[in-house]
Amino acid sequence: MSKLLLIILVQLIFVPLLTLRTITMVKNLKLLTALFGFLEAFVYIFGLAIVLSGEQSILEMGVYALGFSLGLFLGIYVEQKMAIGFISVAVNINHQNQLLVNELRFNGYGVTVYVGEGRDGNRYRLEILTRRRKEKELNQILDRHEPKAFMISYEPKTFKGGYLSELMKKRIKQNGVAPVKSMKASFAAKKYK
Repeated sequence: MSKLLLIILVQLIFVPLLTLRTITMVKNLKLLTALFGFLEAFVYIFGLAIVLSGEQSILEMGVYALGFSLGLFLGIYVEQKMAIGFISVAVNINHQNQLLVNELRFNGYGVTVYVGEGRDGNRYRLEILTRRRKEKELNQILDRHEPKAFMISYEPKTFKGGYLSELMKKRIKQNGVAPVKSMKASFAAKKYK
Protein backbone atom coordinates (compact mmCIF):
# COMPACT_ATOMS: atom_id res chain seq x y z
CA MET A 1 0.00 0.00 0.00
CA SER A 2 2.81 2.44 0.83
CA LYS A 3 4.41 1.76 -2.57
CA LEU A 4 1.14 2.71 -4.30
CA LEU A 5 0.93 5.98 -2.34
CA LEU A 6 4.56 6.72 -3.19
CA ILE A 7 3.84 6.15 -6.90
CA ILE A 8 0.92 8.61 -6.80
CA LEU A 9 2.98 11.15 -4.84
CA VAL A 10 5.83 10.93 -7.37
CA GLN A 11 3.37 11.48 -10.24
CA LEU A 12 1.79 14.44 -8.42
CA ILE A 13 5.25 16.04 -8.36
CA PHE A 14 6.52 14.87 -11.75
CA VAL A 15 3.58 15.77 -13.99
CA PRO A 16 3.11 19.37 -12.72
CA LEU A 17 6.85 19.88 -13.31
CA LEU A 18 6.39 18.53 -16.85
CA THR A 19 3.46 20.90 -17.37
CA LEU A 20 5.37 23.91 -16.04
CA ARG A 21 8.45 23.05 -18.11
CA THR A 22 6.36 22.84 -21.27
CA ILE A 23 4.63 26.16 -20.57
CA THR A 24 7.85 28.01 -19.73
CA MET A 25 9.47 26.55 -22.84
CA VAL A 26 6.62 27.83 -25.04
CA LYS A 27 6.95 31.24 -23.37
CA ASN A 28 10.72 31.21 -24.05
CA LEU A 29 11.70 31.49 -20.36
CA LYS A 30 15.01 29.65 -20.65
CA LEU A 31 16.17 29.66 -17.03
CA LEU A 32 12.85 28.44 -15.64
CA THR A 33 12.57 25.82 -18.41
CA ALA A 34 16.01 24.44 -17.53
CA LEU A 35 15.18 24.39 -13.80
CA PHE A 36 11.83 22.63 -14.29
CA GLY A 37 13.46 20.22 -16.77
CA PHE A 38 16.16 19.24 -14.28
CA LEU A 39 13.63 18.66 -11.49
CA GLU A 40 11.32 16.78 -13.86
CA ALA A 41 14.10 14.40 -14.99
CA PHE A 42 15.21 13.79 -11.41
CA VAL A 43 11.69 12.93 -10.22
CA TYR A 44 11.01 10.85 -13.36
CA ILE A 45 14.04 8.64 -12.79
CA PHE A 46 13.10 8.20 -9.13
CA GLY A 47 9.51 7.26 -10.03
CA LEU A 48 10.55 4.90 -12.80
CA ALA A 49 12.92 3.11 -10.44
CA ILE A 50 10.05 2.57 -8.00
CA VAL A 51 7.67 1.21 -10.63
CA LEU A 52 10.24 -1.01 -12.37
CA SER A 53 11.83 -2.41 -9.21
CA GLY A 54 10.74 -5.90 -8.33
CA GLU A 55 7.62 -7.44 -9.78
CA GLN A 56 5.41 -5.11 -11.78
CA SER A 57 1.72 -5.51 -11.13
CA ILE A 58 -1.27 -4.29 -13.09
CA LEU A 59 -2.36 -2.42 -9.96
CA GLU A 60 0.94 -0.49 -9.78
CA MET A 61 0.74 0.39 -13.47
CA GLY A 62 -2.86 1.54 -13.02
CA VAL A 63 -1.89 3.67 -10.03
CA TYR A 64 0.99 5.14 -12.08
CA ALA A 65 -1.48 6.10 -14.84
CA LEU A 66 -3.97 7.49 -12.28
CA GLY A 67 -1.20 9.56 -10.69
CA PHE A 68 -0.24 10.86 -14.13
CA SER A 69 -3.79 12.07 -14.86
CA LEU A 70 -4.14 13.64 -11.40
CA GLY A 71 -0.76 15.29 -11.95
CA LEU A 72 -1.98 16.85 -15.20
CA PHE A 73 -4.94 18.33 -13.35
CA LEU A 74 -2.65 19.65 -10.60
CA GLY A 75 -0.14 21.02 -13.13
CA ILE A 76 -2.80 23.02 -14.95
CA TYR A 77 -4.15 24.33 -11.63
CA VAL A 78 -0.66 25.43 -10.51
CA GLU A 79 0.03 27.13 -13.86
CA GLN A 80 -3.27 29.00 -13.68
CA LYS A 81 -2.41 30.22 -10.18
CA MET A 82 1.07 31.31 -11.31
CA ALA A 83 -0.47 33.03 -14.37
CA ILE A 84 2.84 33.47 -16.18
CA GLY A 85 2.83 35.95 -19.05
CA PHE A 86 0.42 38.40 -20.62
CA ILE A 87 -2.97 38.37 -22.31
CA SER A 88 -4.41 40.61 -24.96
CA VAL A 89 -8.15 41.19 -24.74
CA ALA A 90 -10.26 42.56 -27.58
CA VAL A 91 -13.59 43.97 -26.35
CA ASN A 92 -16.32 44.97 -28.83
CA ILE A 93 -19.11 47.28 -27.65
CA ASN A 94 -21.83 49.12 -29.56
CA HIS A 95 -21.35 52.59 -28.03
CA GLN A 96 -18.60 54.81 -26.70
CA ASN A 97 -17.92 54.21 -23.02
CA GLN A 98 -15.39 56.73 -21.80
CA LEU A 99 -16.13 55.85 -18.17
CA LEU A 100 -14.95 52.27 -18.81
CA VAL A 101 -11.84 53.43 -20.69
CA ASN A 102 -10.98 55.89 -17.90
CA GLU A 103 -11.36 53.24 -15.18
CA LEU A 104 -9.21 50.77 -17.10
CA ARG A 105 -6.47 53.35 -17.60
CA PHE A 106 -6.71 54.49 -13.97
CA ASN A 107 -6.13 50.87 -12.90
CA GLY A 108 -3.00 50.59 -15.06
CA TYR A 109 -4.34 48.81 -18.13
CA GLY A 110 -3.09 49.89 -21.54
CA VAL A 111 -6.17 50.56 -23.68
CA THR A 112 -6.44 51.47 -27.35
CA VAL A 113 -9.87 52.35 -28.76
CA TYR A 114 -10.83 51.74 -32.40
CA VAL A 115 -14.04 52.75 -34.19
CA GLY A 116 -15.40 50.39 -36.83
CA GLU A 117 -18.49 50.08 -38.94
CA GLY A 118 -20.91 47.30 -37.97
CA ARG A 119 -24.16 46.12 -39.55
CA ASP A 120 -26.27 48.39 -37.34
CA GLY A 121 -23.87 51.34 -36.99
CA ASN A 122 -20.54 52.13 -35.39
CA ARG A 123 -18.85 49.64 -33.08
CA TYR A 124 -16.06 50.35 -30.64
CA ARG A 125 -13.20 47.98 -30.06
CA LEU A 126 -10.96 48.17 -27.03
CA GLU A 127 -7.56 46.48 -27.22
CA ILE A 128 -6.26 45.78 -23.72
CA LEU A 129 -2.90 44.22 -22.84
CA THR A 130 -2.28 43.05 -19.28
CA ARG A 131 -0.58 40.41 -17.18
CA ARG A 132 -2.50 37.15 -16.92
CA ARG A 133 -2.72 37.43 -13.15
CA LYS A 134 -4.88 40.56 -13.60
CA GLU A 135 -7.37 38.86 -15.96
CA LYS A 136 -9.99 38.25 -13.27
CA GLU A 137 -9.88 41.89 -12.15
CA LEU A 138 -10.14 43.03 -15.77
CA ASN A 139 -13.18 40.81 -16.37
CA GLN A 140 -14.88 42.24 -13.26
CA ILE A 141 -14.39 45.81 -14.51
CA LEU A 142 -15.69 44.87 -17.97
CA ASP A 143 -18.71 43.05 -16.52
CA ARG A 144 -19.57 46.05 -14.36
CA HIS A 145 -19.52 48.49 -17.30
CA GLU A 146 -20.38 46.31 -20.33
CA PRO A 147 -21.99 43.00 -19.31
CA LYS A 148 -23.06 42.27 -22.93
CA ALA A 149 -19.71 43.06 -24.52
CA PHE A 150 -18.16 40.60 -26.97
CA MET A 151 -14.68 39.66 -25.72
CA ILE A 152 -11.81 37.59 -27.08
CA SER A 153 -8.59 37.02 -25.19
CA TYR A 154 -5.37 35.43 -26.34
CA GLU A 155 -1.76 35.21 -25.24
CA PRO A 156 0.71 37.19 -27.32
CA LYS A 157 4.05 35.47 -27.83
CA THR A 158 6.16 38.56 -28.47
CA PHE A 159 5.64 42.30 -28.52
CA LYS A 160 7.64 45.49 -28.13
CA GLY A 161 6.95 49.18 -27.81
CA GLY A 162 3.83 50.79 -26.43
CA TYR A 163 2.60 51.81 -23.01
CA LEU A 164 3.56 48.67 -21.05
CA SER A 165 7.06 48.48 -22.53
CA GLU A 166 7.76 52.04 -21.42
CA LEU A 167 6.31 51.31 -17.98
CA MET A 168 8.55 48.25 -17.59
CA LYS A 169 11.64 50.20 -18.69
CA LYS A 170 10.93 52.83 -16.02
CA ARG A 171 10.52 50.16 -13.33
CA ILE A 172 13.75 48.44 -14.36
CA LYS A 173 15.69 51.73 -14.24
CA GLN A 174 14.22 52.52 -10.79
CA ASN A 175 15.36 49.13 -9.49
CA GLY A 176 18.91 49.62 -10.80
CA VAL A 177 18.78 46.95 -13.52
CA ALA A 178 20.09 47.69 -17.01
CA PRO A 179 17.31 48.19 -19.60
CA VAL A 180 16.35 45.12 -21.61
CA LYS A 181 15.28 45.32 -25.27
CA SER A 182 12.05 43.32 -25.25
CA MET A 183 9.11 43.38 -22.84
CA LYS A 184 9.16 39.61 -22.41
CA ALA A 185 12.86 39.61 -21.53
CA SER A 186 12.44 42.49 -19.10
CA PHE A 187 9.48 40.77 -17.40
CA ALA A 188 11.46 37.54 -17.09
CA ALA A 189 14.54 39.38 -15.81
CA LYS A 190 12.56 41.24 -13.15
CA LYS A 191 10.38 38.35 -11.97
CA TYR A 192 12.78 35.42 -12.19
CA LYS A 193 16.27 36.72 -11.51
